[in-house]
Amino acid sequence: MIYSILLACAGLASQALAACTRDQLQEATAAYIKAQAAGDPNLPALASNVSYLENDKVTDIKKGILSQAITIDFNRSLHDTTECATFTELSAATNESPYVIHTRMLFTEDKITTVQSVVAHTGDWAFNATGHLYWTKQEKWDVIPEGERDSREVIKAAGDAYLDSWGDGTVSVPYGTPCARLEGGMYTGGGSPTANTCEMPEFPEPFTVTNRRYVVDEELGGLDIFNDFPFIDVDKPDGTSSTNFIRVEGGKIRYIHEVTVCQNPGCGR
Repeated sequence: MIYSILLACAGLASQALAACTRDQLQEATAAYIKAQAAGDPNLPALASNVSYLENDKVTDIKKGILSQAITIDFNRSLHDTTECATFTELSAATNESPYVIHTRMLFTEDKITTVQSVVAHTGDWAFNATGHLYWTKQEKWDVIPEGERDSREVIKAAGDAYLDSWGDGTVSVPYGTPCARLEGGMYTGGGSPTANTCEMPEFPEPFTVTNRRYVVDEELGGLDIFNDFPFIDVDKPDGTSSTNFIRVEGGKIRYIHEVTVCQNPGCGR
């Protein structure tokens, strides 16, 4: 009897841990992309008390970027079944007002309870939606065979090392060869596609990248880190809204996409 009860409890615990399936999360990102294209913020699984941040500001989701119909030229998503979270990158280069949008969604009991978007447009760091669209479409983010996948710990550690190295040049970052970085519309790998062009010089003053929020997808070797990026915008010393979308293959970083918002147009030091 006790054994049966333990088995039943174990089964319930397993179901709780597996509250999100990949199929469910993929349906959610597909619905999000469709909603953004239509300018309809009424996502099917949206919780009535959803928390919505746009460029780190609390916003009414019905008045934010989701309320604008946008021509989406390309998209790519991550699905994190461990944390019940998704990440989506949208390239909208041919939209009347071009955008690159990074969005993170969190789920509780099949409902979207948190939506966070970094919405970049003209005047933001290195913004060039046409360049972003061109280069992101050249990249290969295929599913990694099961036996070759890195653990979420390895993927997360690679991304953290990259962000840590900005303010501390002694941090060793597991860059791969090749490795390419896409910042706004600037691509480091265009002239040397077989080389490691991701390596960052140390910034002139030490700092720590804070408020890190993660989405990890082992199948794609994918990671996105929402963060507050200090230094780049002089009027926001504690950090401006930024995300780094990273692909890890065999423990090494293959691609990095950075999207950073400027409080003052054309920020950078």
